[in-house]
Amino acid sequence: MKKKIGHVTMLIKNYDEAIDFYINKAGFVLVTDNAFGDGMRWVTVAPSKDSETAIVFVEADTDEKAERIGTQAANHVFLVVQTDDCYRDYEKMKANGVKFYGEPKEVPWGVEVVFEDLYGNRLDLVQHNGF
Repeated sequence: MKKKIGHVTMLIKNYDEAIDFYINKAGFVLVTDNAFGDGMRWVTVAPSKDSETAIVFVEADTDEKAERIGTQAANHVFLVVQTDDCYRDYEKMKANGVKFYGEPKEVPWGVEVVFEDLYGNRLDLVQHNGF
């Protein structure tokens, strides 16, 4: 039996501002944006069109959800984004105003650097050895 993680949900304040950050600053692609009426939308983004896992944006509609925006993993990395060129993506994203925690560094498993989205979620940009 084949299984995989298809989607990971992320709490957001606003669909359009989250789309803008992830597409125009972080370089992701918009996979789906379907409106179902009454403000309901199914919005997914991914690092590339051939990614097997996508992020589903969930607009916070309660106080409890709103309190979790940007802190779904506390101050730890929430998601890992794999790339074939960490330095290239770092330079593009930095030029687009993305906040990074340092510069890419070589580690035993490749090259990595942590960045932050518009809500404070931390994501790890990783280029694995042999990717």
